[in-house]
Amino acid sequence: MKKILFLSVLLACGPACFSQQAEKFPLGDYVELTDTKPHDGEEVWSKMAAPVRFCWGTTDVRYKKLNVPDVKTTGTLRLKAWKGERVNAQAVLWTQKELEGAEIAVSELKNGSSVIPASAVNTYFVRYVMTDELNKDGSGGCGPRENKAEWDSSMVADVLDIVRVREVQARSTQPVWLNVWVPADARPGKYKGTLTVSGKNFEAMKLPFEIEVVNRTLPEPQKWAFHLDLWQNPYAVARYYQVPLWSKEHFDAMRPIMKMLANAGQRAITASIMHKPWAGQTEDHYDSMIFRMKKLDGTWVYDYTVFDKWVEFMMNEVGIKDLISCYTMIPWALSFDYFDQATNRVQFIKAAPGEEAYAEYWGTFLKDFSRHLREKGWFEKTAISMDERPMEAMREAIKVIKAADPEFKITLAGNYHEEIQEDLYYLSIPYGNQFPEEVKAERERKGQISTVYTCCTEAFPNTFTFSEPAEAAWTVLHAVAGGYDGYLRWAVNSWPMDPLRDSRFRTWAAGDTYSIYPGPRSSIRFERLVEGLQDCEKIHILREELAAKGANGKLKKLNAKLSEFTPEGWIKTNKKSPALMVSELNTLLNEM
Repeated sequence: MKKILFLSVLLACGPACFSQQAEKFPLGDYVELTDTKPHDGEEVWSKMAAPVRFCWGTTDVRYKKLNVPDVKTTGTLRLKAWKGERVNAQAVLWTQKELEGAEIAVSELKNGSSVIPASAVNTYFVRYVMTDELNKDGSGGCGPRENKAEWDSSMVADVLDIVRVREVQARSTQPVWLNVWVPADARPGKYKGTLTVSGKNFEAMKLPFEIEVVNRTLPEPQKWAFHLDLWQNPYAVARYYQVPLWSKEHFDAMRPIMKMLANAGQRAITASIMHKPWAGQTEDHYDSMIFRMKKLDGTWVYDYTVFDKWVEFMMNEVGIKDLISCYTMIPWALSFDYFDQATNRVQFIKAAPGEEAYAEYWGTFLKDFSRHLREKGWFEKTAISMDERPMEAMREAIKVIKAADPEFKITLAGNYHEEIQEDLYYLSIPYGNQFPEEVKAERERKGQISTVYTCCTEAFPNTFTFSEPAEAAWTVLHAVAGGYDGYLRWAVNSWPMDPLRDSRFRTWAAGDTYSIYPGPRSSIRFERLVEGLQDCEKIHILREELAAKGANGKLKKLNAKLSEFTPEGWIKTNKKSPALMVSELNTLLNEM
């Protein structure tokens, strides 16, 4: 009888009971944190012309949840796009009363008999996440933040939710994100559609929009010229999704996340070849994907099972195939793991580059790793990678690598050093630094990759959750303006403990560790980054075309506008709004 009663209670409780148990790591709907900042009161909300409003806004604004938005009533939203391009828009729903069962619908887009199907359009409710601020001097976002109370925190719009039906609280604002991926075979012309929001207790409201498809085609992301390198963290996915590492469930969880990266033009696979290469700086530390064992007779054996599964998954199922970046031979803590058969336990060798023990540990491994990679057909795609390491340590590590196999590729994300740059197949230097012109030309001639990176250091541009949305696009446009081959950022999904609700982290400004949320959910930041990446490809195409045609006037105009996207160029504009700069450049690219 007690068992029947208990089962009845569970059935009556329904999903709510189970959702409470799983609330620590929500994947479906969830409750946002409370915004304690001052906001518009009832006297402001009561002045609305109608109890519920729905208008087009702008993708350049993170609308505050509890304030009446500054949105002007407009008619049809008009956008331009190349064939194969993704374009974004943001609408704003705000209400005096609680809205029950709000949901979004979008029509197909029609241009006479030509149609962009509704399946090419995605809509999202924009959700709010806790953020903080720059350092007190405003100079960046690096440094300890263990005590969150010391930082000015607030709720900001960023998450693009996968939940299709929402309850919208009274006296609140609910942004809606629209993304249209124009088919590559779309006929040029103006396509018209309608965005609709409806619910149980309010009349459906419609917003018309139009996309003018110009007669130019953007290649698929895997063919873009830009070298994008956003570091992945598979360990964070296992923890958040509560699945065993490297299980089928783990790969199933990672697949849609990593495909978002592939669809942004990602080129590199992040692989960890030692325990804690960055000393556990993330909520979920990286472990070694390669098992090392020292046998009783002192010889070494290596197991590449996990490494192979990860690489094969990323290449064959996700479609990221250009580079396997293996981190790292020079970790932050110079301690290297292995399983010791004699003691039947994991042991650590403490050794610095230049020491005999370091050369023996890494040299033996690299010779076997080279053999394995060649057998798999991956050697030409693989690089031994380091980041932000001193030049002398790099020189010693390079000696060990070259002694093991002189054909190994080597990469570094760190300061430029003339003495070692020619040994580096791929070198990414910090924002604000430049390659000497003749060095960059020589690296290009040799087929070497030269990119730029940002991290917590930059107050602007950045992709913190409190950064202006347009900064994400501005950052990658800077890479092209500065003459780099691409852009690197150290984390795309190194989630803090509660990433959907709280983007703050113990060490850096909020959002520094990720731009894709669990679910997977995209973000305003990630979508604006993709927008910038598409503009980078447009620039590449137009430069080649204009140069071939001898259209020097147009080419000069394009390069002049692009030159604003550099530290010195931005200052010359009197630090023009990044939103305006990105908009002006996008308009120029669509008119050429």
